[in-house]
Amino acid sequence: MDKSETDIVQEGEKGTFEWRAFFFIAVFLFPILSVVLIGGYGFLIWMSQVFFFGPPGHG
Repeated sequence: MDKSETDIVQEGEKGTFEWRAFFFIAVFLFPILSVVLIGGYGFLIWMSQVFFFGPPGHG
């Protein structure tokens, strides 16, 4: 039986790749995404107050 293309990676290499992917996601991707999403939401609220709703408490 021939190995498929997905079976080319050895088991040890697969574990190393999985750990590297985990650390990349946990250390870089999620913090960057959270800053972008929260900052974007804050910017959206700020711009809506500037152009449409006025400052909070403005009656």
